[in-house]
Amino acid sequence: MEIEFARTFLAVAAAGNFVGAAARLHVTQSTVSSRIQSLERELGAQLFRRGRGGADLTAAGARFLRHAKMLVLTVEQARHEVGLPVGFSGSITLGARIALWDGYLPRWVDWMRDAAPDISLRMEVGLEDEMIQQLVQGIIDIGVMYTPERRPGLGIERLFDESLLLVTTNPDRDWSDKNYVHIDWGQEFQAQFSTMYAEAPPPALNTNIGWLAMQYLLRNGGSAHFPARTVRSLIAREWLWVVEDSPVFTMPAYMVYPLDRKEECLTLALEGLRELAEKEQSAALR
Repeated sequence: MEIEFARTFLAVAAAGNFVGAAARLHVTQSTVSSRIQSLERELGAQLFRRGRGGADLTAAGARFLRHAKMLVLTVEQARHEVGLPVGFSGSITLGARIALWDGYLPRWVDWMRDAAPDISLRMEVGLEDEMIQQLVQGIIDIGVMYTPERRPGLGIERLFDESLLLVTTNPDRDWSDKNYVHIDWGQEFQAQFSTMYAEAPPPALNTNIGWLAMQYLLRNGGSAHFPARTVRSLIAREWLWVVEDSPVFTMPAYMVYPLDRKEECLTLALEGLRELAEKEQSAALR
């Protein structure tokens, strides 16, 4: 069985349709369809129910899901282990939103280097849909994100709550002017923002990366919503100000990981994230 067939099967299972799988795999929809048909012929079973609503797993597809994940995981583990640096016994790949690499996750890297110095670490930046797909395919071992999508075989665990502050470079200027940068922090933030600012016009500046918004603000001035822990130092230095009487939005951070993986290094990595999350939550309450 070709490993690309298994990857394509997992992509369709994660996306829920052939179009989304094709986009994620950077191939045509006909290629996805051809691979799935070939896989179904090889296995002698229909894996998906096709319909206008997308592609749902059949009972046979649900049974094959675990095997497909193991096939891909075995290949990825072999790739990682063959490429391990001398003196290292294993590896962990962690992907996360770039905002979570500001403060929280670098401390996890330090924690891992102390607790498991023989484990090689790969650190990546990604968005939620991309990381969920990589988790399903076994490309990354852990994803840390804001709005995870539930998928079979993935555990989702709440780590801590972010407090999103509306900050500005000029407290005397209306924050909602043309230099307001609307950051897409995920569905939970969007719901809270839409409820609080139902009458606000569509923003002229939009991004899905907080780092990009910060670069714009520091260069051009303006306002945006950021996690409190990432802007405390800038507020203390009076580079940014919290907009007076603005609501504080709450956005949970989660870790997502495969439930069928029991390696000691993965268990240890998750323990480190939990321990540091407790400290992060305690610091936010002070």
